[in-house]
Amino acid sequence: MPLYEYLCIACDKRFEALRPMSQAAAPIACPRCAALTVQRAISVCAAISKEGGASHMVAGSGGGCGSCGGGNCATCGK
Repeated sequence: MPLYEYLCIACDKRFEALRPMSQAAAPIACPRCAALTVQRAISVCAAISKEGGASHMVAGSGGGCGSCGGGNCATCGK
């Protein structure tokens, strides 16, 4: 079952929920304020490559700009 991230518009709470894919867009109550003004957030995933015995971040939350995953970005030069 996939793990989805949600953001409550009423109280700005970010939370996760395990739900079937068929219910990903179905209404869900915020665990903090119980509001139904919740929208699904974009999740960041990580991909790690083991090359030569060392782990390297390939994609995901890194030190790059918003358009790259932190690895050799032509846009920001990081």
